[in-house]
Amino acid sequence: MTSPPFDPAQITAELVEFAQRAALLLPQLRAAGSHAADGAGRDEVWRCDKVRLYRYRPIAQPARVPPLLLVFALVNRPDILDLTPDRSLIRGLLGAGLDVYLVDWGRPDGADRDLRLVDYIDGYLDGAVREVLATHGIPALNLLGICQGGTFSLCYTALHGARVRNLVTMVTPVDFKTPENLLSRWAADLDVDLMAANGNIPGQVLNQAYLALQPFRLAQQKYVDLVRNGPSAAQLADFLRMERWIFDSPELPAELFREFVKGLYQENRLVAGTLDIGGRKVSLQAITQPVLNIFATQDHIVPPSASLPLARHVATRDYTAMPVDVGHIGMYVSSRARGTVPAAIAAWLAARAVD
Repeated sequence: MTSPPFDPAQITAELVEFAQRAALLLPQLRAAGSHAADGAGRDEVWRCDKVRLYRYRPIAQPARVPPLLLVFALVNRPDILDLTPDRSLIRGLLGAGLDVYLVDWGRPDGADRDLRLVDYIDGYLDGAVREVLATHGIPALNLLGICQGGTFSLCYTALHGARVRNLVTMVTPVDFKTPENLLSRWAADLDVDLMAANGNIPGQVLNQAYLALQPFRLAQQKYVDLVRNGPSAAQLADFLRMERWIFDSPELPAELFREFVKGLYQENRLVAGTLDIGGRKVSLQAITQPVLNIFATQDHIVPPSASLPLARHVATRDYTAMPVDVGHIGMYVSSRARGTVPAAIAAWLAARAVD
């Protein structure tokens, strides 16, 4: 098969047309950037240091299930869970009648450089859980851990299982050493001790690592497609909201980064049963609660092979794996996920509700 002939005139014309389209898009981008989407109604109900606990206001007839606490990653802000009214995992859960709480880790700074896993698991997360339980006068709640927050939730459930009724994990890394795990390869040779010695890890460092996993698609193709497709004002606004979220990455506390990368990505201690938090070993075998493990089949950050091994390591007899044909971020914002995931979570929890 021969290549098409090189035509300088055609290429020049295409570049000129692309530049003209880009120039026309600039004022639309500026206009779209001045409008922010309203988030779902919520109230702060607890705080500790920089960590906040929010309770969302109901929008539907309440389901007869214990409250659901969402635990997101520290690497990005949880705003992606409620990006716009029609691209919102949280509103989908609220629409299913769930009583939704969210842990917001805030923005760590230099004063937090020594925070470790024990501070987040046994300190902040346990404090948030206890607040929810006290508010409702119940012994256990439903826990939904997302991405790194899912790993935190696994650790919490293994150590504080009496306070967790049902566990849902979403795009959660469990086995950090599978061949498809590109982040694990990136982290394999990092001198995390040296990095942590220099202070907190800037969010930009982690953003660049994520972009490097698929550099053309994530760092270039999306902008080419934006210009080429001639988006509407609403699509431009959504694009800018997504861009703001991607690049709004808080610092990671130095010690937490060192402990998480070294212990999990480099030494895979979670599945080995050798992860130590506060002097106690985290054993996934201690998890006997029902588990719903939701994973994205096209995930390049947490590939399915990193999530699915959970089934082999937990002791529960009630384990469900739920594939969704989306990518990592698509799990939060895509119409495909919005149409299936919140309802599936609500139905799964309702089937395991307590009187």
